[in-house]
Amino acid sequence: MARSRKKLGQILVAQGAINAGQADQGIKHAKETGKRIGEALIDLGILDEMQVLKALAAQYGMKYVDLANDKIKKLIDDEALDKSVMKKHLVLALGKSGGKMRLAIHDPMDLEMLDNIRFRLNMDVEPMLATKSQIRNYLDGGDASADGVPGVSNAPSMVDGESLVTDSIDRSIDRSLDRSMDRSIDVSSEDSPVVKLVNRILDEAVRNRTSDIHIEPMGDRVRLRYRIDGVCIERDNLPKRMQNAILSRLKLMAGMNIAEKRVPQDGRIKIHVDDVAIDFRVSACPAYHGESVVLRILRPDAVRIGLVNLGFEQDNLDTFNKIIRRPNGIFLVTGPTGSGKTTTLYSALDVLNRPDKKIITAEDPVEYNFDGINQCQVREGIGFGFPEILRSMLRQAPNVILVGEIRDKEVGEIAIQAALTGHLVFSTLHTNDAPSAMTRLIDMGIKPFLVASSIQAVMAQRLVRVLYKSKRLATAEELDHKYLSLIDLKPEDALGKVYTPVSCEEAPGGYKGRMAIFEMMTMNSEIRELAFNLAPSSKIRHAAIAAGMKELVEDGRIKVLNGVTTPEEIARVSQTE
Repeated sequence: MARSRKKLGQILVAQGAINAGQADQGIKHAKETGKRIGEALIDLGILDEMQVLKALAAQYGMKYVDLANDKIKKLIDDEALDKSVMKKHLVLALGKSGGKMRLAIHDPMDLEMLDNIRFRLNMDVEPMLATKSQIRNYLDGGDASADGVPGVSNAPSMVDGESLVTDSIDRSIDRSLDRSMDRSIDVSSEDSPVVKLVNRILDEAVRNRTSDIHIEPMGDRVRLRYRIDGVCIERDNLPKRMQNAILSRLKLMAGMNIAEKRVPQDGRIKIHVDDVAIDFRVSACPAYHGESVVLRILRPDAVRIGLVNLGFEQDNLDTFNKIIRRPNGIFLVTGPTGSGKTTTLYSALDVLNRPDKKIITAEDPVEYNFDGINQCQVREGIGFGFPEILRSMLRQAPNVILVGEIRDKEVGEIAIQAALTGHLVFSTLHTNDAPSAMTRLIDMGIKPFLVASSIQAVMAQRLVRVLYKSKRLATAEELDHKYLSLIDLKPEDALGKVYTPVSCEEAPGGYKGRMAIFEMMTMNSEIRELAFNLAPSSKIRHAAIAAGMKELVEDGRIKVLNGVTTPEEIARVSQTE
């Protein structure tokens, strides 16, 4: 059983800083004022701030740092965080150590703040305690820069900007609430303050390359987060009283039932941002404090970036081009949600989309519309699921079929039958690597000989953030040996070749955009025989590597040495043993 933490009053008494009577006096004052005992003892003049912080450090097993100490002053990194963030949370960065950013904080119980800083830095933090007055005095008198530190800050500058809820919107909503007997706000008029707020959120997210907008009701607020280049960033905390109005406006725009809050709903929004038509796929899911809403932003040009720009090394690109031009068989792309599988397959379809080929897709949902391709939307509610669409497809004499995802035995068997009867089939599968796709299909109940004979190739992929042009070569001190070892790169081989991100106005955090790393497994007689004999994925992997397959980490290592990304990024997204 975990040992319970000692109370602060007990620690102070044990240290001799106060006696039992003073402790009781502090407890009484804390109850009367609603403050913590440490604050109460400071209010009463029994202790000073430094004595309380040292006791808190002992209570939480943390280090206490004196910012007046010259050695500690030299550690302060004014550029690790935006100054607005440091002032908002009253924190100071004290440099990196052991892959963690050391933080001087004043409240060890503010876990939400620590989570927020972890999000911004995209790395673990090591909190240390310092007095609030010392931190505030430094920030008021120091010259901390508002720029991010190279290789650390991931948050675009807009995330640390002003709140989306301006004073005018705040006052307008308060007036609306005061006038309304049922405490509701007009969410249909374009002049409504909530409508303006929602429009501002959507516009800002699109302009800042956001892929997903997360609106998450909490107990005392509504958290707004953007996912940019695969990393979630907290944008704002919206007032709790606006929750119903914001969610109702989004559901109205998405064509959902505003009155229904008990079951999940899906919808779509289409608006113009800077004269470009942008689609939002909207999902509302009932949660404890209210409906959680996520908007996936679908840009029309997102899947037309071209095969070369996906991130293929030349050997994998040559193999990929050969496979997608075969007359039949199945080509699978695997990876977790958000790893770019749809983009890769649509890039392949874009190459094949010619007048002499008939292409049909079965998708749930249809995210991107392509001229010249017959796209079918799955509608389970009316009995038009993947199996029904696939059976109907085969009567249309297509050359190429895309199945959004092989989810079960029935869909898998129909896709395999299509491949065996002369069709080229593209699809996705949720597995961690390419060799696991074989065992996954067999585990679904598909016969091993069908799997072995129909699959032409399996490709696993992940998305990594790309270094912006402001990057610079990493020094020996900046090379993190832990991440180098995870991607099997020796420090002597990395020095002079590995870059570190440098934050700038165009790319806060030093990264901009993403690129894929790949693991391409093409079938041969040995791999087919292993699949037929129900061999484990580890044996299939060894056979694929022997046949020339580059693993995800290996492909990522090439991109690190080419200055495209960093060892931290490859280790973050790839599966390492």
